[in-house]
Amino acid sequence: MTPRDERPLTGRIGSGPHDLLRTEILEPQMRLELDRLLPWYVRLEKVLLLEYLRMGLMDEAEALAIARALDQAGPEALEAHARSAMSDLAFTLESFVTGRLERVPQAWHVDRSRNDLQAAAQALFCGARLLDVVDGLLAFGRAAHRLATATADMVMPGYTHLQAAQVITPGFYLAALCDQTAHALRRLEPVYLTAAATPMGAGAMSGQELPWDRERMARLLGCQGVRLHALRAVAGRDWALEATAELSLLGVVLSRFTTDLMAWGGAGHRFVDLPDEWSGISSAMPQKKNFPVLERIRGKTAHLLSGYVDVAAGQRNTSYSNSVEVSKEAGARVPETFDTAESVLRLFTAVLDRLEFRADRMRAACEEDHLGGFTLANLLTLHRRVPWRTAQVIAGRYIVAAERKGLTALTPDPALLAEAAAEQGHSLADPGELLREAFDVDRALTAKRTPGSAHPERVRELLGELEAEFDRSEKRWRGHRERLDGGLAEIDRAFARLTPGRQAG
Repeated sequence: MTPRDERPLTGRIGSGPHDLLRTEILEPQMRLELDRLLPWYVRLEKVLLLEYLRMGLMDEAEALAIARALDQAGPEALEAHARSAMSDLAFTLESFVTGRLERVPQAWHVDRSRNDLQAAAQALFCGARLLDVVDGLLAFGRAAHRLATATADMVMPGYTHLQAAQVITPGFYLAALCDQTAHALRRLEPVYLTAAATPMGAGAMSGQELPWDRERMARLLGCQGVRLHALRAVAGRDWALEATAELSLLGVVLSRFTTDLMAWGGAGHRFVDLPDEWSGISSAMPQKKNFPVLERIRGKTAHLLSGYVDVAAGQRNTSYSNSVEVSKEAGARVPETFDTAESVLRLFTAVLDRLEFRADRMRAACEEDHLGGFTLANLLTLHRRVPWRTAQVIAGRYIVAAERKGLTALTPDPALLAEAAAEQGHSLADPGELLREAFDVDRALTAKRTPGSAHPERVRELLGELEAEFDRSEKRWRGHRERLDGGLAEIDRAFARLTPGRQAG
């Protein structure tokens, strides 16, 4: 007689997997799922037990016995059963529980498939990890918000095409980072709702034959609803595609902000600094203080992009039905992508919490350059009636002449401006007043009037709006987590109410 924990799983195949299949495919997959998916498989099994009870296919004593065995199903215990269960987590759970039952209920596992079970476990994992990423993203956004608030009046050069362009503030720049964070939070929410539509009840691909209450199962799982079409429920892993796509987009943006910090911390600027414990050294050049953490952050964002490419390439050109290629190979890097996203956010948050902007060096850079050229052209047109394009020529020629003489914004030469205007056929009254107004570094900020500009008051207004949006977002995401946790609590309460020996029906 075949031992209960080694009994055949099917009549179609008479032997277990080849050792090469085990070592190259099945056992690595098993270890991954034991590490990442086991709690979700156990939760799903308990929900299915409650459905068997509701349909009268199992009594309460049987359901309780299985649930208690499931509670003992830890990774090490299951690994010992894996070889006799084709190194498959669903089969291994069944084998583990069966070995702890005095009698296996006749209807247990009737009208079930692994297809929707594993799809549901993966979707639950994805949803839970999205919640964790969002926690990190909110913490990151609030760190950027704190630093932006503290530096909203601190002048610095803003750059276009890697050239100093206009006067801004770190607060203005970091408000853009806050805005990007809020944007990412908005985009991740529909991804979560995709993952929170459970495939349970889809069966192998075309639905199930028993009257499973899919909405009840979704509620117990803490999901928002069910995936409506049975084939789509098991054929697609769109939550994996969408989640990794959004994380890759976030990584692209964060890499650009990191690039700026790397440049600003370099010897050419020295606008920013980090504490020694967050810095590095050169083994050969003792004068250097490096910031390798920024290089690490930027480097890690590349893995977010490759994570998405891996999922998309793994699904591309596959048949639209359940397949191991889509369900397992295409999703093999999804956990790593979530890990990387959380690591990037933790590191970047820590950097923002410790970053110091060098106000003296940034102001000096603003005062050395002629960043008010745009303002000078505006003033020539608005206050001296010079046509706009001619005003651009006059302003540009003045700046070229001033730089040839070694002059800065702090040492204007009214005669040079008058000469440049005369060359274009215009006579200027009081050119010195124009230069003082155009190249006043502090006025360069307060001259901006439009919402979203670098004017410190406009920056503070925007930061107030973004803080309110972070608060609203945090409240919504807290609701999603409470729903997920609430489903588990409801499962526990349902089993706590069961009485051994009482018949369901």
